[in-house]
Amino acid sequence: MVVIDNDPAASATQVLEAQKQYWGERLVCRHISASNISLARNEAISVARGEWLAMVDDDELPKEDWLSQLLKVQQQYSADVVFAPVVPRYLPDTPDWLIKGGYFERPRMASGTMINHKNARSGNVLIRKELLFKLGSTQGFVFDPEFGRTGGEDSLLFRQLELAAASMVWCDDAPVSEVVPADRANAAWLLKRSFRTGGLFLKTEMKMAPAEKRFLVGLELGFRAILQAAIAIGLTIFLCPIKPLKAFHWARIAASQFGKLSVFTHAPAQAYGAESEKK
Repeated sequence: MVVIDNDPAASATQVLEAQKQYWGERLVCRHISASNISLARNEAISVARGEWLAMVDDDELPKEDWLSQLLKVQQQYSADVVFAPVVPRYLPDTPDWLIKGGYFERPRMASGTMINHKNARSGNVLIRKELLFKLGSTQGFVFDPEFGRTGGEDSLLFRQLELAAASMVWCDDAPVSEVVPADRANAAWLLKRSFRTGGLFLKTEMKMAPAEKRFLVGLELGFRAILQAAIAIGLTIFLCPIKPLKAFHWARIAASQFGKLSVFTHAPAQAYGAESEKK
């Protein structure tokens, strides 16, 4: 078991020291002083001993046979990376329109389906550690610290693995469940998320472009975002009186486009660390 405490105050020290009497040498503890999810993940990867790394988020609950199902698909398809579903669990007072809209639902595919970075995420994944070590030796890190406070570090990683010709497949039999908390089950949070992910998309696209082409890539994507925002706003206004759910779909698209444009004026909002907690 590897535990990385990335609280600058090292608040986990007492708990971890107490646990060492039960875990002994099997518990490896590290402290880093920066609240940066990329740095924490990179530290964990650097001390991991296994051939494979399995990742789930801290608010996800795997099935009992979750890991064995991931490994089964990996062996069947000789995959380098195996992704699996994240299924939302709604609280009793979640609005019906939000459940009907499927805003927290994610695409699912048959096991063995080859996928690309568009369906890739770190929430439920099995990765060959050797690939990450090769990537780390090339660029000096695995998860980019530049994205360690805003999010998007996993999207960037899987874009890089895709370019490296990593074999990435889907396993539909290893789902994890994730509660949708009350403070996210509302229109305002969904619009803010669309705004943030739009900005991260554009930032990632520019990061992946060759240095000499980044300005042109940003210019093209920014121009497209302006056009798409105008169309989305028009459809939102038109559909609002007759099809509210469809109108909200277009409102989220508009928010995403404004998020892309915001990259040119200010840094993306922080999703991790002390500043994000204050918000």
